[in-house]
Amino acid sequence: MNRVVVTGLGFISSIGNNRATVTESLREGRSGIEFVPELAAANDRVKLAGTVKGFEFPTSDPLDWTFPEQVKLNRAQLRTMVPNAVFAYAAMQEAIADAKLGPEQVSDPQTGLYCASAGSPWLTYLAMDSVIKRGPARTSAPMVITGMPNSLHLNLTALFGIKGATLAFNSACASSSHALGHACDMIRMGRQKTMFVVGAEDAQLLHTVLPFASLRALSAHSDPAMAPRPFDSGRDGFITTGGGVTLVLEEAEHAAARGATVYAEVKGWGQGSDGYDVVAPDPSGSGLARAMTNALQDAGLDTAAIDYINAHGTATNAGDLAELNALKTVFTGEVRPKVSSTKALTGHGLCLAGALEAGICCLALKEGFMPISAKIQQLDPACEGVDILTSPIDQAPRVAMSNSSGFGGSNVTLIFSLT
Repeated sequence: MNRVVVTGLGFISSIGNNRATVTESLREGRSGIEFVPELAAANDRVKLAGTVKGFEFPTSDPLDWTFPEQVKLNRAQLRTMVPNAVFAYAAMQEAIADAKLGPEQVSDPQTGLYCASAGSPWLTYLAMDSVIKRGPARTSAPMVITGMPNSLHLNLTALFGIKGATLAFNSACASSSHALGHACDMIRMGRQKTMFVVGAEDAQLLHTVLPFASLRALSAHSDPAMAPRPFDSGRDGFITTGGGVTLVLEEAEHAAARGATVYAEVKGWGQGSDGYDVVAPDPSGSGLARAMTNALQDAGLDTAAIDYINAHGTATNAGDLAELNALKTVFTGEVRPKVSSTKALTGHGLCLAGALEAGICCLALKEGFMPISAKIQQLDPACEGVDILTSPIDQAPRVAMSNSSGFGGSNVTLIFSLT
């Protein structure tokens, strides 16, 4: 099979809107979580979110939206877009420039795009409300597009002139990890030379956050320094965040031939399902354990090869315990990998999370550090036997693993290495 490498990264996130700022935030343990008055006013529980700076979406009218001037989108383009698509567009711009791809390479039939998003519930509601109250004849076609679950996929494919394989993924919080794994397989099998992998959400916005509050899955803290706290005894739920992340995957020889800079090699990936509950994880962590085992087998590695794991670690009681059990099941040797959840800094990006944390693993490998699991005050005793990283390490892991788990028991593990 063909080898697959990562040659470009683009970030729009709560901890930075470019690679350099994200790297700096991770090294310094700088959080992107903030108190959000709009959230606090709308409910009596959730008050924090991972906010994306420089982007504002005060109404459903794109004419009221503001974003950095380098994100060049005109009124006609914005008519069919939702906030997460604006984030993703900006992240793709950065990734394309980082990978040094020209327009002809982006639109080559051997270049595809796999993306993941939960859509924009806010605009989906408005579109349906308009159809019902005003009638189909008085509802604009662009509004209907904004209400479609694959709106991100439709817009990015058209805006960037993608001619290769395209697909939209939704497996809850494992979505963009699924997208990356399947994109990797497309290159391995020789079906594409280059793949864009995109995860995007507008989960810092009121209408995306509140449904999770109804599930009692979100932290009730009002102090950003106190939440989220993955693996801490006092954790009380996750904090949502929006943004967009793009990774450029390439066939290794294709990348070498054009002199591309390589962040990391995608060594392998695996998946496993809980088959347990529509929301709650299997307490044993068996599905995630299978995903990690399958990824190791796919990569041709044993557990001793893994130096660092970016855990799914959302800071829910059940989720963290299930992941700890999975880690203890798989990593039984004397030498165990460092483990951290960067969601303590970024917040939980839902469908975006896998791409964001895959990108973080690539930065760790390329820039030579391992990010901490921040905000821990008292480590959960259940962490015994798992090496949770609470102090920064200025050393690159040789091999990094990234875990993602979603509602319904979807689990994906990605493995990256230095080339």
